[in-house]
Amino acid sequence: MAHTEYREVTPTPAIWLIAIIAGAFVAAAGLAVLYIEEHGHIVTGMTNQIVWGLPHVFAIFLIVAASGALNVASIASVFGKIENKPMARYSGLLSIALLAGGLGVLVLDLGHPDRLIVAMTTYNFKSIFAWNVILYNGFFVIVGAYIFVQMLRNASPKLVRSVGTAAFVWRLALTTGTGSIFGWLVARPGYDAAIMAPLFIIMSFSFGLAFFILVLGTTFPLTGRFIGGNLIKRLGRLLGVFALAVLYFSAVRHLTNLYVAEHGDFERFILFSGNIYSKLFWFGQVLMGGLIPAVMLLRPAEKTTRKWVYLASILIILGGLIHLYVIIIGGQAFPLEIFPMYEVSSSFFDGAVNEYSPTIYELALGLGGIALAVLIAGIGVVALRILPMTLCDEDIDPEAVDF
Repeated sequence: MAHTEYREVTPTPAIWLIAIIAGAFVAAAGLAVLYIEEHGHIVTGMTNQIVWGLPHVFAIFLIVAASGALNVASIASVFGKIENKPMARYSGLLSIALLAGGLGVLVLDLGHPDRLIVAMTTYNFKSIFAWNVILYNGFFVIVGAYIFVQMLRNASPKLVRSVGTAAFVWRLALTTGTGSIFGWLVARPGYDAAIMAPLFIIMSFSFGLAFFILVLGTTFPLTGRFIGGNLIKRLGRLLGVFALAVLYFSAVRHLTNLYVAEHGDFERFILFSGNIYSKLFWFGQVLMGGLIPAVMLLRPAEKTTRKWVYLASILIILGGLIHLYVIIIGGQAFPLEIFPMYEVSSSFFDGAVNEYSPTIYELALGLGGIALAVLIAGIGVVALRILPMTLCDEDIDPEAVDF
């Protein structure tokens, strides 16, 4: 492998345009937050029955993707794939940016963001939410240290590998904690499943890598730097494997629930009732976000192009958002079973399917989180030597042939 040269990015008109657009989305999110704060959550689609709405879908997606975006760096440092080493710094930066964007959405959707002070000063270690506060803060510290040691001139490979291994273990713990928020919530039949933690881990691999491919494929041309086609192909094939793995774990989750009698009603509600969640599951999550991109990415290499990889990455991201929408919103829409084996009827929606229609304010807040992540990543590559000057196939893999 040739010596990798890193340089700060000089902003071009195209980069300034992207920054302005991202800034506009962040500003729109801020206005949406102020409007919701002024009028209350009544202006959103959230209710007493569905308390986690569309902003939580975006927040959880960004948090999960943050863990997966670090996968490229982990493959280089922990598993010794030196072809990925030139991208390791950018992988770490993007993971921090995505986590910051996700937490920004999460905090601003609390109703009272000042409640975060209570969460930071008073810990209930019986709560998985308290564990996640520690995991999120620790992720910033460890990944920041990982980027720092990579940028040191005389850092030993052993030091980089040790910090990289710590970051790899921590990101697995972070995603496990995020998945356990739902897996340990036994009150709702749509969440109560031990497989939620491994499902969220493999989702992080898929969503994070798809986001990384899109950002990498956009940043390099805009900065006048070259990225090899064979590199995109290899990343795309890995993404195709992850997409199939997400489908596999999802199938195991639903088949297990169908086998367990207490979850049978929920599975029929999600899979076969013909409601919006069933349609999103089959056409959005399974078809658009899983099968179609997997076929696009895993076909013979000579038939694969950059555009197909980028398109498949977009489909996986959209499918990932739909996947989380079905899990988070669909799990709350199904009525709670307060008294199993009994029919419950009252004036407080007991036993009724809960309705939810997201509003423009929720969408603005969610898109603002993505825009914030893009802004943070952009500022990072302008201020620091994060991006390599080239990712030419001949430099990182002399035996590779471009396609």
